[in-house]
Amino acid sequence: MSGASLVTISPLRREDVPRCVEIEHELFPGDDPWSATSFLSEMAVGNHYLGAYLPDGTLIGYGGLAVVGRRPDFEASVHTLAVDLGHHHSGIGKRLLRALLERADEVRAPVFLEVRTDNAPAIALYVAHGFEKIGLRRRYYQPSGADAYTMARPAVRENP
Repeated sequence: MSGASLVTISPLRREDVPRCVEIEHELFPGDDPWSATSFLSEMAVGNHYLGAYLPDGTLIGYGGLAVVGRRPDFEASVHTLAVDLGHHHSGIGKRLLRALLERADEVRAPVFLEVRTDNAPAIALYVAHGFEKIGLRRRYYQPSGADAYTMARPAVRENP
């Protein structure tokens, strides 16, 4: 397993979408994982999608953020964040999240996301980055019927 320091975070490449789908199926077997069409559609509309790449170019994680609205009322939503099982707990998810949040901070947008209520490591990551639970979405994930927390992080304020 490579450490997070050997990993490059850069824009997700269209040719890596099949690998994203593989990771989706690995991580979310009891639910409806994203399809290649879902990833490509998100990228085509200009949402901010990043990949985590090993030095040899292998994709081992990805994250996606949508920013909607216009100044001063932007809002951002983390659509997906995933890391290959073989690279969990190595800081890659944290690096991807920070890179997504940097984009939201550029436009001073609050950030929202959904996370499974039983995904304690992800919840801890989000709380460590300023997110709070603001709601519960029952049976959000299908077909498993797992519940999700809605979490939010306030917009970064301008320096006085």
